[in-house]
Amino acid sequence: MYPKGNLTIPASHGQLEAILKEPSGERRGIGLVCHPHPLGGGTMHNKVVFRAAAGLIDAGLTTLRFNFRGVGSSTGEHNEIEGGVEDVRDALDYMAGEYPGEDITLAGFSFGSRTGMAIGVDDDRVKRLISIGTPVEKYRDYDFLSAAEKPILFVHGDQDEFCSVESLRSLTDRIPHAEVVIFENCGHFFDEHLNQLRDTIGDWVKRFI
Repeated sequence: MYPKGNLTIPASHGQLEAILKEPSGERRGIGLVCHPHPLGGGTMHNKVVFRAAAGLIDAGLTTLRFNFRGVGSSTGEHNEIEGGVEDVRDALDYMAGEYPGEDITLAGFSFGSRTGMAIGVDDDRVKRLISIGTPVEKYRDYDFLSAAEKPILFVHGDQDEFCSVESLRSLTDRIPHAEVVIFENCGHFFDEHLNQLRDTIGDWVKRFI
């Protein structure tokens, strides 16, 4: 049984369960991490989400991870991309309200990538995006990223079961400020590469803040 979140935040359907972590030193910005598909067992406690959040915290960001609707103590029922996008917006609004004017980095893993990028690409409060295990072959509608004017880090495994490197490159080659990091001998869930993922994210964010 996973531990409860340490706070709940307002959502259009009631509330979202969340965990907020502060960096050990001076805060240098805000982070938000979105988890993989709820119907596949995705939660804010997912090991990739946890390491991604740790990387943001390492970089000095106060970081929130949350459960999408219908997961854990979050209210509502799963509603695919549409519902996920609404939840990301609510989480982003909460963080922007609690830390007005601060620099925001938005990260997402798999389903969380698709929903997070949809909101973050056009939201001026979000200064950079991180897409982990981008499921281009599942959703195929990532064209909204092709005109993105903010930095985007894509972290992917060369043996990802849900999206080949070739499919990922078909997207990232069209994005002006995309940076792609491919882990060798690595699948979708980054087994044996979780610390590398944490370090990659933390080091990338530190370049901008």
